[in-house]
Amino acid sequence: MSKQGFDLTAASKEIEKNGAQLPPLEKWNPEFCGDIDMRIARDGTWFYNGTPIGRERMVKLFSRVLWQEDGNFFLKTPVEKVGIQVDDAPFLFVHLERREGEQGPELVFTSKTDDVIVAGAQQPIRVEYSEGSDEPSPYLAVRFGMEGLIARNVFYELVELAQEVEIDGDLHLVVESQGEQFSLGSLASA
Repeated sequence: MSKQGFDLTAASKEIEKNGAQLPPLEKWNPEFCGDIDMRIARDGTWFYNGTPIGRERMVKLFSRVLWQEDGNFFLKTPVEKVGIQVDDAPFLFVHLERREGEQGPELVFTSKTDDVIVAGAQQPIRVEYSEGSDEPSPYLAVRFGMEGLIARNVFYELVELAQEVEIDGDLHLVVESQGEQFSLGSLASA
């Protein structure tokens, strides 16, 4: 089902009313208005009606009102909630900075849409390995139950920072951030 009459420009103006801060999506309970032809590709590219959205500012605005519910993704405003498609994860992390924080080393990730997330207990890193190829897909928790895919070059930076640590009898590559340890994978399976 496709939502007829969805106005991309009007929706972005509605979102802009909330200023620079993330809007209080958890407090908004609009009616579901149907699905629109919007998709976020695995590489973080946003499409509307099959065409990439070229305006970075608009993509950043839409990313701020992205909502996940029961495994489905929506754009949510105070008056409207529309369904969109997400190929893998709705965010893509393209930059990593390591810095010292109050709890020791911090891994600070920046997404393609300028979300800045510090890995830690509330925003853990996890890595899935595909069956057959053992290809890693690393993710970082963002907000509202959503995650972001960590870009391959950023994942390689993490591997460079990792230490070998024994976990349950196996050697793992482990990174630390805000006092938490995150396994990038077992060396036995590599």
